[in-house]
Amino acid sequence: MKLTLIAVGSRGDVQPIIALGKGLQQAGYAVRLVTLASFEGFVGGHGLDFSPVRGDAQQLVQEMMAKRGGNTNLLKMYRGIMRTFGAITDSYIEAFSAEALRDSDAILSQLPGGFFGYDLAQALDVPYLALSVIPQQSTASYPYALLPGQISLGRWWNRRSYDLAAQLVWPPFRKPINQFRRRLGLPRASFWWGSTRAVYPVLQGFSEHVVPTEPDWGAHMHTTGYWLLDESDWEPSAELEQFLAAGEPPVFIGFGSMPVPDSAKTTQIILDALAETGQRAVLSAGWAGLGAQRLPEHVFLLDYAPYTWLFPKMRGIVHHGGSGTTGLALRSGAPSVVIPFTADQPFWGERTRALGVGPAPVLFQNLSVPNLAVAIQTMLTDKAMQQRAGEMRQKLLAEDGVKTAVKIVQSILA
Repeated sequence: MKLTLIAVGSRGDVQPIIALGKGLQQAGYAVRLVTLASFEGFVGGHGLDFSPVRGDAQQLVQEMMAKRGGNTNLLKMYRGIMRTFGAITDSYIEAFSAEALRDSDAILSQLPGGFFGYDLAQALDVPYLALSVIPQQSTASYPYALLPGQISLGRWWNRRSYDLAAQLVWPPFRKPINQFRRRLGLPRASFWWGSTRAVYPVLQGFSEHVVPTEPDWGAHMHTTGYWLLDESDWEPSAELEQFLAAGEPPVFIGFGSMPVPDSAKTTQIILDALAETGQRAVLSAGWAGLGAQRLPEHVFLLDYAPYTWLFPKMRGIVHHGGSGTTGLALRSGAPSVVIPFTADQPFWGERTRALGVGPAPVLFQNLSVPNLAVAIQTMLTDKAMQQRAGEMRQKLLAEDGVKTAVKIVQSILA
């Protein structure tokens, strides 16, 4: 069977889908991944077929962050996302209408709400499976993960927040999706989101130890564990190995695919907080371009290292709260501090705090030397927090999210 997987977003959105794709390929499926053109080398380097969506991931994320407003401004965040990833709908239509995709035997898509992937599967009369690395199924236990603030106003509001999110996202996509459906020979979608769409299986690429299965989720929901990319053939540089061996385990600090307004200022805040706490650190440059200025000897500037390899060697982890990065931080056995920027990151910051494996998250817009220093000091001195982090590591090491997901896919497609 030939499976078409769809993923659009930053590296954190695409990497778990590559991991799942490799697992499916090893199980005997032919796997194609449709994603942004800038990830062609990344996809091909892991042996999967590639089909492009016009667009550059880093440029789109930078534009989104420039237009999003603060974490607590829902309207600006929503507009920022719509004006960037929502503005390339012509690229989606072009990519998902490609003749090369017509041989697909099933569609597995990470795009929220089944956008485009569900419609393509309907036109081809093949199974559709949704892939998600954040909880998107309605529950009364907590509000929708993409809503800022993550403040629960009660069970009624929590459940309604999912409907609100769906109806907010649907209007700007309704016209292009109906254009796409017309091209595929399908009838128009409903004016109201979701009213004409069947229930489909959803595979959630995170752990039940981090986000427990809710009683109000249906049998179509499958929480598998994290989809981790095997990069066991990667070798660290001699410089990185020497730095790690030269003293006590350092703290990791990095914001992944998140750009920052002033990288020099942000780097200086980090350096001053490290000086105040007396810590060595591995500083990841990331898409923020951190560490461009001269760094002290106790700070190592990192271009890239697989977090599966690096994080267990750290004393503590400071990160932006992407789903995959949060999973790897929790799996490391070290406590972590989440510095959320946008989207689902406040949700993962709150989960980290609630699980007792890290202090309260610090919004990036509020980042300062004092609050970063306090957060670092807290995670490095709280013995109970460190013990819980070690216990979480053992739970997550016992899981194989890719293997579990592959078995579920095989069962569904059988």
